[in-house]
Amino acid sequence: MQVVIVESPAKAKTINKYLGGDYHVLASFGHIRDLPSKDGSVQPDQDFEMTWEIDPKKSKQVSEIASAVKTADRVILATDPDREGEAISWHVLEVLRRRGVLKDKPVDRVVFNAVTKQAVLDAIAHPREIDGPLVEAYLARRALDYLVGFTLSPVLWRKIPGARSAGRVQSVALRIVSDREAEIESFVPREYWSIVAGLNSQGNAFDARLVTADGKKIDRLTIGAGAEAEALKAALEQSGYAVRSVEKKPVKRHPYAPFTTSTLQQEASRKLGFSADRTMRTAQRLYEGINLGGETVGLITYMRTDGVEIVPEAINAARGVIATDYGDRYLPSSPRVYKTKAKNAQEAHEAIRPTDLNRRPAEVRRALDEDQARLYELIWKRTLASQMESAELERTTVDIEATAPDGKRYGLRAVGTVQRFDGFLTLYQETADDDSENEEDRRLPALKDSESLGLDKVTATQHFTEPPPRFTEATLIKRLEELGIGRPSTYAATLKVLEDREYVRLDKRRLIPEPKGRIVTAFLEGFFKRYVEYDFTASLEEKLDRISNGEIGWRDVLREFWRDFATEIEATSELKTSEVFEALNNILGPYVFPPKEDGSDARACPSCEGGRLSIKRGKNGPFIGCSNYPECRYTRDLTTPGDGDAAEALVNGQRVLGTDPETNQEVSLRTGRFGPYVQLGEAPEGEKPKRASLPKGVDAASVDLERALSYLSLPREVGIHPETSKPITAGIGRYGPFVQHDGIYANLESAEEVFTVGLNRAVTLIAEKQQRGGRRGAAATIKALGDNADFGTIEVKAGRYGPYVTNGKINATLPKGTEPEGVTMELAAELLAAKAEKGGGKKPKRAKKKASPKS
Repeated sequence: MQVVIVESPAKAKTINKYLGGDYHVLASFGHIRDLPSKDGSVQPDQDFEMTWEIDPKKSKQVSEIASAVKTADRVILATDPDREGEAISWHVLEVLRRRGVLKDKPVDRVVFNAVTKQAVLDAIAHPREIDGPLVEAYLARRALDYLVGFTLSPVLWRKIPGARSAGRVQSVALRIVSDREAEIESFVPREYWSIVAGLNSQGNAFDARLVTADGKKIDRLTIGAGAEAEALKAALEQSGYAVRSVEKKPVKRHPYAPFTTSTLQQEASRKLGFSADRTMRTAQRLYEGINLGGETVGLITYMRTDGVEIVPEAINAARGVIATDYGDRYLPSSPRVYKTKAKNAQEAHEAIRPTDLNRRPAEVRRALDEDQARLYELIWKRTLASQMESAELERTTVDIEATAPDGKRYGLRAVGTVQRFDGFLTLYQETADDDSENEEDRRLPALKDSESLGLDKVTATQHFTEPPPRFTEATLIKRLEELGIGRPSTYAATLKVLEDREYVRLDKRRLIPEPKGRIVTAFLEGFFKRYVEYDFTASLEEKLDRISNGEIGWRDVLREFWRDFATEIEATSELKTSEVFEALNNILGPYVFPPKEDGSDARACPSCEGGRLSIKRGKNGPFIGCSNYPECRYTRDLTTPGDGDAAEALVNGQRVLGTDPETNQEVSLRTGRFGPYVQLGEAPEGEKPKRASLPKGVDAASVDLERALSYLSLPREVGIHPETSKPITAGIGRYGPFVQHDGIYANLESAEEVFTVGLNRAVTLIAEKQQRGGRRGAAATIKALGDNADFGTIEVKAGRYGPYVTNGKINATLPKGTEPEGVTMELAAELLAAKAEKGGGKKPKRAKKKASPKS
């Protein structure tokens, strides 16, 4: 018997069908051991000796693997073909050696880029040994992450209450987001004007932009005042127009390379609205295997890769599909070849592509859930388009001369593009990060040199320059890759950590640093600047790349890093907290206390005379407070104040918003132990006044009297249910905004919808929730997955502590971040199997052994 070890049960199940009865395929369920979360797991004074510990949750699985290996003839390590896969194989091998079950058994390492029968059998026939340098690159990375996390984080906790942790790549990603926020805050808008003439040629209208005036070039920001713009507009309105030149230039647009991990995450974010984590989880399922007509097969190649190359047989398959589906006009004369350009291609495997391009999206959609179908279609189209003919365009530039009555001449330009042949664009077009209208996409009428043109109107439009946009997940991933920071395969986890630790939040798909995140970044920039510098982090990544290539020793890299890092840790640990906050005030001062328009002191306390504002240390995290405390109790959140009353801080822990016109009572904004809230009046002694907490994500500085009264008015009666004649109400509760009717609660998408939801939508939401068993006290069914051979009927349910999968006997909580509607049968079965391994659920009672007869 030959024992094959892979990472996941889904992959094991698929491969087991390919290999037959002579093989026993077992899953390790990911990494079986790791560095214990305590001091001393990496010992720099012992030449970076590392202490590994088997995950208690995996001990039963490890014992099962060891037991199978004990009687096996051969051991095959078939984990994923990247650094983490190599590390898992190495850990398994080390544990088996320590347990003495290998003896003289042959141990082979095999890798395959796709979970298909042919790929797996080819890999089994061509084994190799474990890649030592790749394992050493893993050891160096894991040691670095541990040393940073377990030496820097405690310093952070002691100096800044409320801070969670600091990580090597995570801290740099946080700095990128925080630096962008600082750019936005310090941005000063600049006024400028554009002037466009609406012209026509024989009744065909088009626009032309002013580019020169009396021989002087006019750029985007040249016209800076309305008076200047109006003068130019008046001159153009009196001018005559003629075409000076028409230039037509053929242009080709070439297709994009197939997906890497990074570009897949970016495009899935832009086109599908997927987070990086959601993209990778969905891709994992497509890679590990989907049941198609009774056969389990991997639909895409391995999804963690920096490479854009495609094997020749896949290129030939793509060209065949193109010829069949689109015709020879869309097929280039020779195959397209792409080369990897990534700075650090530690994981430069083949690009992400369908394992069989003849499996068209429409043909496999029935076997996939919604997320899988959409992602597979995206990968299929991108792969096929990468081998299609270029799009052929014709770009036309028309220069026009306007002559004013006073003899002054003005130059205008019209640019347009005509698509002569769509080529790959018939199938795929990449989405821009920030869509904006492009004048070159407009179509122009046929124009001739010296042709006279008619004037319809002249428009002068005022604009203001805008600050750089906040990062989306897609643009942050792109920036990290451009800087050579981290690995694309870890970007999803990095972003998730930042959100889970509340260092950043997502608002309309944009990443906004929380005050806690800004403080952590300021602390690291003030005391560990080198370790959050982009160049340093990128150079460290290059060294890890060189380790994986066998060019340098991994311990040499660790020694060089630790020498300086340990010195800085020691120096910062000895600093007093007051010294740390003095430095934070200097770093964040320009953003937290921006200069006032009237030139007055930005740090002057608005509540008392002589008080100075600064960042203070609080048990729940930093805040802004007055130097005259405790006489003055002025406080506000650690945010940059804006203009007017909306940004006024909380004086003595509160800010008066106005008077309720109905009760004539004062309405105030306050802060409590659970965050900001609004309050109506002051209740008599022994009673509680009416209060309403601010919904999560609402900026306290933006709350005015009208908004406060709307919160205090909740719950709001939406209307009377047409069937029961009982009221439907909308409100905001512990778990967010909701509508409620007769004990049934249904979630709303946002806090704003509480005030706008109508009766028809509320009735629909209640009915849908009722169909899923939505009465509180009974777990509502979110998704029925159907019957499974091992576990019977499986459902996804909404529980008190979050969604879970169940077969009625075993309950398994969904991993954090997993969307209940996207859970597949395979994932559910895997979670239930893992829970059963830990002893979860109800187990059948064992039959008592009969006593053996006495001899």
